Amino acid sequence: MAVIYLLALLFLFMFLQVPLAISIGLSSMIMLLVDGFSLDTIALRMFTGVDKPVLMAVPGFIFAGLIMARGGMAKYLFEVMNAWIGHTRGGLSTVAILVSLIFAAISGSSAATAVAVGSIMIPVMTKAGYDKKYAAGLVATAGTLGILVPPSVPLILYGSIAEISVKGLFTAALIPAALLATALIIFSIVVAIRKGYGGLEKASWETRIKASKKAIWGLLFPVIILGSIYGGIATPTEASFIAVLYAFIISKYVYKEIDWKNFRDIVISSVNTTAMIFLIIASASLLGVFLSLEQIPQTFAAWIGSNFDSTIMFLLLVSLMLFVLGMFLDATAMLMITLPIFLPILATLDINLFFFAVIMVVTMELGMITPPLGMNLFVVSGVSGLKIESILKGVLPFYALLIIVLLILIFIPQLSLWLL
Repeated sequence: MAVIYLLALLFLFMFLQVPLAISIGLSSMIMLLVDGFSLDTIALRMFTGVDKPVLMAVPGFIFAGLIMARGGMAKYLFEVMNAWIGHTRGGLSTVAILVSLIFAAISGSSAATAVAVGSIMIPVMTKAGYDKKYAAGLVATAGTLGILVPPSVPLILYGSIAEISVKGLFTAALIPAALLATALIIFSIVVAIRKGYGGLEKASWETRIKASKKAIWGLLFPVIILGSIYGGIATPTEASFIAVLYAFIISKYVYKEIDWKNFRDIVISSVNTTAMIFLIIASASLLGVFLSLEQIPQTFAAWIGSNFDSTIMFLLLVSLMLFVLGMFLDATAMLMITLPIFLPILATLDINLFFFAVIMVVTMELGMITPPLGMNLFVVSGVSGLKIESILKGVLPFYALLIIVLLILIFIPQLSLWLL
């Protein structure tokens, strides 16, 4: 019964348009106070939820991604790829996806990826003859790579909750990320051929070489960051601050596209985004305490164990559940709320935690392009000027593709585990 009261409070706050992090925190706090918790204990629980060294990587990668987006790196990446393949049939679609892949490998954020790619590529694609709704839908979908490609912020959070190697999670996500990006590229090329979408004027070799020299620093970025992690030179947390230093030096002293005033704005934006994520983590920690008191994880685990002895059936059920939740919660909140419930079940069914992380994140990607929340829909709406309904029409062709990739990953777990 207590859980019903908590859900009622949560939906009441959300209906009153209280921010999600505060809605979760307030509803959990009220229920814990009713259960006899003191305010001191509640504050301590919230602090404990964010007091994990691995979470220090989150502000680092967010900060680095923002510097890259505003310091010229993202712009020159677009220029070099447009110079080499922008003239081909479907080339602009491929550019949008590849730059999303590279940007995701630096920022770890889906929204940041969609903003950076959408603000540049949607006008270019529209000018080349692409339907604007389709271009916006492609960018919104490609942006979801931000939470799958290492260094993914949700994977860092997953590692902190499940207490497993973040480096291992990054490794598990490599092949699935490549599979999804390849599927998007093939699909977008087929659509471009069928619809007759054009491209840019073919660039000269001189232009290509000049663009390549200019973009080399941005192309080296993911190599340096991921190379330092997989080479054992730096932990993910250390690599995040290497990323900040590298992005700042290149943007300030090589490209010379940020000054101290711009840098101040980047810091403010980074702090705001980080604060929002950490408030969600702290609030979800309270929710986790309440759910544990009510024995929800254990009860759910027992129900699953008695009704679903098939791993595949459980994974399909979880994917459906996460898809529905993704319509109302962002990836961070969904992960913080559901993973503690799933962990006992995963142990019972002997499901690999690294494999399950990939399934969770890919399902979350669907949620990021599904209303009513659909974070990427709102982000792309902001940079394109289109209404949510129009962008949703552009996204629809990609739903089936994401679901097919998800099913492939569920039925072939070796794709996530092969590199481990």
